[in-house]
Amino acid sequence: MSSFQIKGNIVNIPNRSIQYGTIEVSEGKIYKIREEGEAQKGADYILPGFVDSHVHIESSMLVPAEFARLAVVHGTVATISDPHEIANVCGLAGVEYMIDNGKTVPFKFHFGAPSCVPATIFETAGANLNAKDVELLLKKEDIYYLSEVMNFPGVLNEDPDLMAKIAAAKACNKPVDGHAPGLRGKDAARYISAGISTDHECFTKEEALDKLQHGMKIIIREGSAAKNFDALIDLLHDHENAIMFCSDDKHPDSLVAGHINQLCARAVAKGIDVFKVLKAACINPVLHYGMRNGLLRMNDAADFIIVSDLNSFKVKQTYIDGVCVAENGKTKMGTGCRMLINQFDCSQKTEQDFIYPLQKWGEEENFEQVLVIEARDGQLITGKLLEPITSFSVNNNALHSNIEKDLLKMVVVNRYKDAPVAKTFVKHFGLKKGAIASSVAHDSHNIIAVGVDAESICYAINKLIEEKGGICACYRNENEWTEAVLPLPIAGLMSTEDGYTVAQTYSKLDAMAKQMGSTLSAPFMTLSFMALLVIPDLKLSDLGLFDGQRFRLL
Repeated sequence: MSSFQIKGNIVNIPNRSIQYGTIEVSEGKIYKIREEGEAQKGADYILPGFVDSHVHIESSMLVPAEFARLAVVHGTVATISDPHEIANVCGLAGVEYMIDNGKTVPFKFHFGAPSCVPATIFETAGANLNAKDVELLLKKEDIYYLSEVMNFPGVLNEDPDLMAKIAAAKACNKPVDGHAPGLRGKDAARYISAGISTDHECFTKEEALDKLQHGMKIIIREGSAAKNFDALIDLLHDHENAIMFCSDDKHPDSLVAGHINQLCARAVAKGIDVFKVLKAACINPVLHYGMRNGLLRMNDAADFIIVSDLNSFKVKQTYIDGVCVAENGKTKMGTGCRMLINQFDCSQKTEQDFIYPLQKWGEEENFEQVLVIEARDGQLITGKLLEPITSFSVNNNALHSNIEKDLLKMVVVNRYKDAPVAKTFVKHFGLKKGAIASSVAHDSHNIIAVGVDAESICYAINKLIEEKGGICACYRNENEWTEAVLPLPIAGLMSTEDGYTVAQTYSKLDAMAKQMGSTLSAPFMTLSFMALLVIPDLKLSDLGLFDGQRFRLL
């Protein structure tokens, strides 16, 4: 590795100071920092690289190496990455796949041991990680923490297997991540006292304050579908040591547009002190998780970024271990290996599989009313509606979508084996024709689809079965189908293609879904969360309709 010097306004976040000076780098580390006077007008700023403190790389539809190539352009040098998406499909082999692929690039991935595989017993996943599996993972140097404990009822009821996983993390002195949307008061206190240190699921300031008061750290999330930044960012004024930033789930087009740098710019624009903002973006996650990336100190790894100012945070250069990996909006990082790993074993479907018969299905449905999931743009939580039979199209003793009232059929197909199809209805997707489908369906990643009729749903799902995973949009004009497909042959979650190519293809699919009538800001991302049972109120798994408040199938 070569030695070099960089001059600029050096941002010392802990000391809350900015001094013009020189940073000397040798053998990938910061050899010397020389402060040479007051900050100079017009000079660039040097600061530690940004950290995404909770992200599922798989949600970008990119393998870790490709995610890194896009992220470094925006000054991100490291992530806290939960591989539970691929773990739900491929088990321990999936976790190892992510670690190995991440090592093909200099980016600093910090993977966790998934705590909830499967996320619940009310869905069919491709794998099961028990307490012994998790303990083995936690003993690895490549594993930095116990990933989000989504089964908060299991913690409150002291489920033995779950508590053993938490105990294993404590024994290894590794943090435990949380996931407890809406949990408040005594239940929140009990959940936190079990050793759970963070939560990225708060959707109100009041909820976050409640958890902060019990010693929990709050991760402010702004992803492609779940957006909590505006609701929570004011917490940074008074809780600078207990706040971090994350994207959680970010689609490739969003990652091309920006990353943690965008949150910094928005926070400063809201009048939040820049040093507090940078503490959340650069410092707090490194200290909390014991990350290996440098913090712009003597003898640290030379992981830092050059930005033009502390308002827009436009990134000019990104360095990892003293190597420039991005410059002026272009990645300089090479591509990694894209070996295939998957688990996909279901047969093609027929239209008859997607018929919703006019009969009593669940305990809260009768012959006059039907339960409907209310999707909410920018949120993972859903509403729970009861719609009269008269709101639907009824013929041949079956219920059908009503496009005018935006009541559309939604289905989940088991991708691991042939099984009956789960069916319900959803509001606010807005499609006027065709269907959209995805094998990215948190957390078990069965196939989920929403559409205006059984024919369109069947066509979209069969396309994904043919590809062994992907996302699809389609509609029919007379006898001709218009379709767009993004194949995801790696676990049905990730592409083998270059990240920018994937982003371009995804953008076309997103635009097509909106041209078909969807009014959602991210239709495919919202669709992927309609099967996430651990987020209330109402969701759909391959086993049926699920009540997230009472944590049981209806």
